[in-house]
Amino acid sequence: MVSQMHYKIVGVMSGTSLDGLDLVLVDFQKLNHKWKFSIQKAETVAYPETIVQNLKHAVDFSQPQIQELDISLGQFIGTTIKIFIGNSSVDFIASHGHTIFHQPENRYTLQIGSGEKISEESGLPVINNFRAKDVSLGGQGAPLVPIGDRDLFSEYTYCLNLGGIANISFERDNARIAFDICPFNMALNELANQSELAYDDKGVMASGGIVDHQLLEALSKIPYLSSTGPKSLGLEDYQKYWQPLITSSTLSLKDKMCTFTEHAALEIGKQLAGTQADKTLVTGGGTFHDYFISRLKLHSDTTIFIPDRQTIEFKEALIFAYLGLLRYLDEPNCLSSVTGASEDSSGGDLYNF
Repeated sequence: MVSQMHYKIVGVMSGTSLDGLDLVLVDFQKLNHKWKFSIQKAETVAYPETIVQNLKHAVDFSQPQIQELDISLGQFIGTTIKIFIGNSSVDFIASHGHTIFHQPENRYTLQIGSGEKISEESGLPVINNFRAKDVSLGGQGAPLVPIGDRDLFSEYTYCLNLGGIANISFERDNARIAFDICPFNMALNELANQSELAYDDKGVMASGGIVDHQLLEALSKIPYLSSTGPKSLGLEDYQKYWQPLITSSTLSLKDKMCTFTEHAALEIGKQLAGTQADKTLVTGGGTFHDYFISRLKLHSDTTIFIPDRQTIEFKEALIFAYLGLLRYLDEPNCLSSVTGASEDSSGGDLYNF
């Protein structure tokens, strides 16, 4: 492919919430030196139960088991994309993969879902492994979405994403700042699972509980929350700091959910400084947690803006398509102002271009 002003890219996101594979076909056009996007098609495809279980426990897998899962996940992603695109013309695929380890302090991050296998099964070129280069430059390798927030959603003061982890991005002193705030669906879904539910629909269970101030205070003292950025969270951090406090509590399930929801609303609210003139764009699965949104509105002075369902569910996949576009054009797709790396970089491995 030669450099052009028009691309069709499939963006693929597999989040820590394990609710499925988000696929989006995006049409990008460059107009007046700015990339404009239009979502042509979007779909979430549920994982087979075997993949869900493997991804859930992969943090404890041996190296050969992880390599095997990398291949099988890549094959699943590739065949799923082939069905998803049908007869549409596509330039290439940009796949985030699924995070198994994220330990930037050890200069190590691993997202699986073999690019080679995705390309093999789909018949299309693939870009993946977006985080590793930034981590090798001393960065957090996360969050990656802020450059897309800056370029594609510039009308908002804050962009808040509520996935497995809640993260935020905004402009400060002419630089993009972003970081993970706290776990979100990672904790709430785990609690819902104890009632045989995949998630707490609209936050109904949480809304029926009572905030326990002892647990709330213990959660608020987790050192990560007061550390200054750049910073990011992985499943390991949740398991080490948040999970033991929630698990050891003798509260009812509803009270635990209510208390964690209040914890998240308080911590996120702290980051949303400003007035009603400042708009906060909220996306990700947690946006449908009505009870949380009501608590967040209470703890923030900004205008909380809930977009259309497609933007809520597919913004991350859309931005990974955009990161793929920047990588293909060899332009920076990872900002050192966000990650703390020694320089901006263009991260991602290319397969079969």
